[in-house]
Amino acid sequence: MHRAFSNRRGFTLIEIMVVIVILAALAALVGPKIIGRSDDAKLADAKLQIRNLETALKLYKLDNGVYPSTEQGLTALIEKPAVGQIPRNYRKEGYLEAKKIPQDPWGGDFIYLSPGEQGDYDLCSYGTDGVKGGEDNGADICNWNIQ
Repeated sequence: MHRAFSNRRGFTLIEIMVVIVILAALAALVGPKIIGRSDDAKLADAKLQIRNLETALKLYKLDNGVYPSTEQGLTALIEKPAVGQIPRNYRKEGYLEAKKIPQDPWGGDFIYLSPGEQGDYDLCSYGTDGVKGGEDNGADICNWNIQ
């Protein structure tokens, strides 16, 4: 039994250092690519949320003949408006399954205007910078410019 233990050897310091260097090189190559994808994921999530809100707005219009006004806002999708044109056929369960208005992936509120400047309504997220306008990652994501 003593003989089996004496023939066994562990990793040398050099072998461990080689493995650490290889892992560090892989992390340096792969890390930035993975981190950069989080912006793409948030952009895709914002577009999906806008599409879901659009579906709820279309159902609201189908039931009530009009979209909620700017004054009523997106809150009209979760509770019956008490101001402006009161909907006659409002669904008692509302139009969003979650019973709350989502925030965009960057923690901001979606901007809703009805009537909109681009159509019956405008629905936007101001993106990473949280202000109107912007370019690249800071650009607005709106219902009329989603591809």
